[in-house]
Amino acid sequence: MSSAARPLIVPTAHPQLEEALRFKLERRVATAGGLGELVPLALRLGLIQGTLRPRLRQPQLLLFAGDHGLAVDLNPPQHHSTAAQIEDLLACRVPLPVFAHQQGMTLDIVDCGLASAMPARPGMLLRKIAHGTRNGRVTAAMTLDQVNAALRAGMEIAKALPGNVLGCAGLGVGSGASAALVISRITGLPLRELVRSGARMDEDELNHVLTVLHSAHSRHPGSEDPVQALASFGGFEMAVMVGAMLSAAERRMLILVDGMSACAALLVASQIAPAVVDYALFCRSTDHRGLDVVLAGFESAALLALGLESIDGTGTALSWPLVRAACALLTEVEDTVEPMPPPAEPAETTPSDFDPRPLRG
Repeated sequence: MSSAARPLIVPTAHPQLEEALRFKLERRVATAGGLGELVPLALRLGLIQGTLRPRLRQPQLLLFAGDHGLAVDLNPPQHHSTAAQIEDLLACRVPLPVFAHQQGMTLDIVDCGLASAMPARPGMLLRKIAHGTRNGRVTAAMTLDQVNAALRAGMEIAKALPGNVLGCAGLGVGSGASAALVISRITGLPLRELVRSGARMDEDELNHVLTVLHSAHSRHPGSEDPVQALASFGGFEMAVMVGAMLSAAERRMLILVDGMSACAALLVASQIAPAVVDYALFCRSTDHRGLDVVLAGFESAALLALGLESIDGTGTALSWPLVRAACALLTEVEDTVEPMPPPAEPAETTPSDFDPRPLRG
């Protein structure tokens, strides 16, 4: 492939548009006073969509679900199963579906690799690759063929979505440990930093989890390639998310990333197409310390930190009004027609609907 070929995912950098967006937002601040973090958030939305007037349409929140063979070594038999968590979600016995409905977000659960068979019903997308991954302490969690099938499934899901917003969160017993293994292998971060959930985490529990994860880690010493690391340690939910994120970024969709599993998927996706991170904003549904470490690696922070300890995706639903408010700064606040600042020096940019001529907005 020629080096001049258009990349799969185009970076959002656009100096002329960024200058015009800043000029427009400065007028908002001059009229309304300081708007804090809404200003850089609005700037990101304009650059993602390549326009001075971004529009957010039909937000989709997907919970990618899968079971992990490694979980048998991590959790006691009475642990709340992934299937039971899904039943709670579908029956609105937990807050997440209520919050999503209140905010106008469409919530669906994607069966990427649950150990049990789930019937087709509203709110479920059946994309099962296999009935759970294998135990990473014994062999690779997934074959490369399964990883490729999961990537394709994720791309197909994202391509079929309406709207231009995709929220991604993982669901599954063992998904956090699986994500820690993938992140550690790709970044070199110590597993202890990624696994410790907080000051109240029982030291015996922590040591047990680390013993299991170090055993799996040493089982696959040559998995430096991100896709190979995903196959060795990851879950079907994570692999499907990678494909969905790549396809969503290709469509210039806003991607809301919530939780360790989703962050691990974004990390793998960024190794395939670095510009995918340009389209991502971070949410959080737990105070997990490992998530702090991962977000710092992305040089970012969550939109809101409310001290939640809930199902991943909850933070996305609660952050959505903030994203809408930032977008409204550019699209719904009335303004006078003023000339935009002179264009900067020509630079290679991506096609967009940005026009430096005077306009209302």
